[in-house]
Amino acid sequence: MTNTEQDQQEIRPFRMEVPQEQLTDLAERLGNTRWPDEVPGVGWDRGVPVGYLRELAEYWRSAYDWRACEAELNAHPQFTTVVDGQNLHFLHVRSPEPGATPLLMLHGWPGAVTDFLDVIGPLTDPRAHGGDPAEAFHLVVPSLPGFGPSTPLAGPGMGAARMAGVMVGLMSRLGYERYGVHGYDTGSWVAPEVGRQAPERVLGVHLNAMITFPVAEGDTEGLTGVEEERWKSMQDYNDGYLQCNAKRPQTVAYGLNDSPVGQLAWMVEKFKELSEPEEALPEAALDRDRMLTCVSLYWLTGTAGSSAQIYYEEMSASSWGEDSASGWDSGETADGGADGGADGGWEAGGWAPERGTVPTGVLVSAQDVTVRRWAERDHHVVRWTELGRGGHFLSMEEPELLVEDVRAFFRALP
Repeated sequence: MTNTEQDQQEIRPFRMEVPQEQLTDLAERLGNTRWPDEVPGVGWDRGVPVGYLRELAEYWRSAYDWRACEAELNAHPQFTTVVDGQNLHFLHVRSPEPGATPLLMLHGWPGAVTDFLDVIGPLTDPRAHGGDPAEAFHLVVPSLPGFGPSTPLAGPGMGAARMAGVMVGLMSRLGYERYGVHGYDTGSWVAPEVGRQAPERVLGVHLNAMITFPVAEGDTEGLTGVEEERWKSMQDYNDGYLQCNAKRPQTVAYGLNDSPVGQLAWMVEKFKELSEPEEALPEAALDRDRMLTCVSLYWLTGTAGSSAQIYYEEMSASSWGEDSASGWDSGETADGGADGGADGGWEAGGWAPERGTVPTGVLVSAQDVTVRRWAERDHHVVRWTELGRGGHFLSMEEPELLVEDVRAFFRALP
């Protein structure tokens, strides 16, 4: 092994320490924002209202304390290493319980390792949080490639399958021979791939905010009323941001990387639309400082473009439809016909991944559009929980419910 290879395999301590000049620059840019006009009386129908965003941007500029949030993050052990040529940042929080189960936790978009700050304590130290010490976890919480400090991207092709390979390599490097995986949103694409690539190592896969698709003629027949509503929501979904990320991530990045208000608007709209209740302001479900910490991470690490690349890899790259784990479709409906000129929303796919063999638990919030029969087609589902409440960002909206279901899922595994 060469010295360079040894250097890349090293695990190095890491602390988030943003230079003050970056924070000063952020404040100046926020103060000098060139605000657009808006059509009066339209509310959120055409995007984030100027009045709401101006107030939030001013709070970010003058009241939000990045250093306090930075200290909260730095209270947990963080490290970097290189796996398969990819620089990788991760939290590694070991439980005080020696027999704890290793658990890999994967965030989504728009998200970061900070999504899980409210569940780290209860999962690693249940004894201190009124839980059973036998249900403790050693947590490994990476920034997905292209997100936060897990940059730069090693190159094109960093889709869900390759990300999963990086995660398998990370867990092996940490010495974990058997472990569980949890993922939501983007993490719900990557987590099952970890199970497919290392089924002998993965105890189980726990998912929330999971997306499922019809992939063959007849898949949309016989749906229950709830399933029909979820499928309709997928078809009606305003996926403009998703199409931009998937088709032209580099072009989108220029505006987001140069304007903190642009980055803020791009993300806060998703915080509102995907949290519960959708009709309320996002602060009704999500702590304002927690949202701004996430936005700040994207801004301060300059990862608007690199974090969007996975959408390109899964939806637009030339290999899509051959080895992608997503099942997204670019233009045919379930009956094989043309999409009729649809200008948004999801369409039925024509491909499904190889069915996973690892036990899988699915947690469905009130905002999720997950259809059980399609999930069971693609995964070895052994636990299905309908919450009837909460939104897309459960680790921040309803951390107690997420912790409870993670514990229950792994408790029941043989």
